[in-house]
Amino acid sequence: MSSSYIADDVRQAVILRADSVCEYCRSPLSFCPDPFSIEHIIPRVAGGTDILENLALSCQGCNNYKGIFVEAADPITGDTFPLYHPRHHSWSEHFCWSENKLKILGLTPIGRATIQRLQLNRYGIVNLRKVLLIADQYSNPVE
Repeated sequence: MSSSYIADDVRQAVILRADSVCEYCRSPLSFCPDPFSIEHIIPRVAGGTDILENLALSCQGCNNYKGIFVEAADPITGDTFPLYHPRHHSWSEHFCWSENKLKILGLTPIGRATIQRLQLNRYGIVNLRKVLLIADQYSNPVE
């Protein structure tokens, strides 16, 4: 999370808008072992601001892997693409769930680049999805 202060009312608005799930890996706030933070979609070092439009709810894992990046290479083509932007892109346009509902698959270069950069299928998150599916607590939330 950025060192800038995010007011409580703005923080709550971000959480409510995200339906309490990480806007990248879709992990639920109530079950994810990672702490959550309010993430700057466009980092402040790249000119991003603290306005609501530029803030996203992010688990710490996604936030750490994203860092200050706003683009990444598509692992198929090697070309550079912008990362998924929760305010400008539709999640279901760029991603879908694997048949067993455990992994996020990239449908577009943006989706694939984001999966790779943010490690959206990292071991701990896939394991969390398994446990939540077994406990019938996971609905694979999308927008």
